[in-house]
Amino acid sequence: MEYLDIVTEEGKPTGERIERSIAHRDGIMHRTAHVWIVRPKEGGFDVLLQKRSQNKESFPGMYDTSSAGHIPAGDEPLDSALRELQEELGIKAVPEQLHFAGKFRIQYEKEFHGKMFKDNEVTTVYVYMDPVNDNNLILQESEVEDVRWFDLHEVIKEIKASRKRFCVPSEGIGIVDRYLNNKL
Repeated sequence: MEYLDIVTEEGKPTGERIERSIAHRDGIMHRTAHVWIVRPKEGGFDVLLQKRSQNKESFPGMYDTSSAGHIPAGDEPLDSALRELQEELGIKAVPEQLHFAGKFRIQYEKEFHGKMFKDNEVTTVYVYMDPVNDNNLILQESEVEDVRWFDLHEVIKEIKASRKRFCVPSEGIGIVDRYLNNKL
């Protein structure tokens, strides 16, 4: 069983814990960490997105954030982000390689696999810009079906028009875009 900290609107743990499946059944606020892998290119940036496994409880088979996961109870966002990056993609990063870009809220209710899924989370966003060799990635099969580089602004444009291919959060990719524009 995976336990999560129940958090305030700002993402601060309240001291209470809840089992992950109950948090999603009842829509209880918890935390996640997202890592966006970005590489510069002429005229902009590419972002590496993962195609979610068909077995995922939400958005199976859709392209999502490079690496993301729930923050276990008692854990910190940066530690969780580093762990997820290694588990999902085989990238062993150090804290200095993850750049804090911001936080945002995710809240929705949607049916997947015939079951209602209520997500209510505060997400911490990090950007990873070190070179990534696609051939060296080790994908966690239970989580990730494939990875692919996309033009950052093309993804932003497409998710405004359609959600057929991408489930990346608009707020998350917006934070990454603002971070890149302000820092580089």
